[in-house]
Amino acid sequence: MPKKILTGVVISDKPNKTVTVRVERKYSHPVLKKVIKVRKNYNAHDENNKFKTGDKVSIIESKPFSKNKKFQVMEITK
Repeated sequence: MPKKILTGVVISDKPNKTVTVRVERKYSHPVLKKVIKVRKNYNAHDENNKFKTGDKVSIIESKPFSKNKKFQVMEITK
């Protein structure tokens, strides 16, 4: 099974070796036919603490690093 790759914006870099990434997706409601915007926050592993708040990054699913941290930061996207 392929690993999930998500794109979002870093909203917090306070914890050591961790960044919080907000991922936004849009979908059409099946009955109302209205476009709905959904946001979700993911904790991602950042080994060298090199990503800062406001960076647009890609994260990839990986082995669990802790209870809530199951993604790893791949790279900064433009």
